[in-house]
Amino acid sequence: MLSLARRFVTPLYRASFLVAALESGVLRQLADGARDLDDLADGLGIAGDRQLLRAWLDLGVRFGELRFADDRYRLGSRRAKALAEPRNDSVAAALEEVVRFHVPALLTAPAMVRSGARLTMAEQDGSIIARSSRIVQPFLEEAVDRVVPRLGPVRLLEIGCGSGVYVRYAASLNPELTAVAVDYQAEVAAEAAADMARWGLRDRVQVIQADARDLAFADLFDLATMHNDIYYFERHERTALLAHVRSMLKPGGRLLLTTACKGGNLGTEVLGLWFEFADFGGPLPDSAELAQQLMDAGFTDVEVRRLIPGEQFCSFVGRNPTSLPDAEERTS
Repeated sequence: MLSLARRFVTPLYRASFLVAALESGVLRQLADGARDLDDLADGLGIAGDRQLLRAWLDLGVRFGELRFADDRYRLGSRRAKALAEPRNDSVAAALEEVVRFHVPALLTAPAMVRSGARLTMAEQDGSIIARSSRIVQPFLEEAVDRVVPRLGPVRLLEIGCGSGVYVRYAASLNPELTAVAVDYQAEVAAEAAADMARWGLRDRVQVIQADARDLAFADLFDLATMHNDIYYFERHERTALLAHVRSMLKPGGRLLLTTACKGGNLGTEVLGLWFEFADFGGPLPDSAELAQQLMDAGFTDVEVRRLIPGEQFCSFVGRNPTSLPDAEERTS
């Protein structure tokens, strides 16, 4: 039992405490210096029984994540100090995603199989997902680098924009680039719009909340991007979705799609399990199957590239033909 506690239980307790300390704001408060119980309670807006807060904080001390001296609490571990740093927000959000979403999926999977219940969009926090996805930001920016022209007007459509960081990056590569950024979740779209205003991109980027399958625009786009979201669509509807995206591109326009694929690390496999049990979306794609779906959707010159060495995290680039295939010409 002692060995079980050391190897499995204590790390699980620590991770759970750190996530709660992150979400409550305790880590951010202590990053500014040591605080006593009343200071922390006031900062958290707690007017109730503060001794309950002390009991929770004291367990954080036992876990080694906090320290207590001179009647004040302070950050104790290198983990806690690192997670409190704003520059490590994507790592902090990834930990939140694991504890809030991945672990419950593992715990409840047999019961859901038995009852037929499914996970819903309401059980996922879009803001956490948008933040945690930035852990792969350098690799996605490298993929964006390869498809954004540096000169001349470029009209970009981003589906599943999240926080909007990749639209921002694309805009930094070409001062004439304009974009429409789309997200399905209203709160995520609202945050992205606020980000665009904060980054000085309000005049260049329009943010809308919509289902990608319902999109329609009067003007076509030079480039479309989809990052970390193809598994939000069921496997059988992905070809139709990709064909719809292609219909919004100019002749010769390109789609850049990035995604984790089957066969990656355990974290991505558990992510795939979450979507297997969701009442929307579907499993992580097989890279060869997704490449074929792009071709079935009418894209040509499809290129697949592994973005992270040793991992099944890939970019897919396809081009809208400059002339329609014969079958498409006959039906138009």
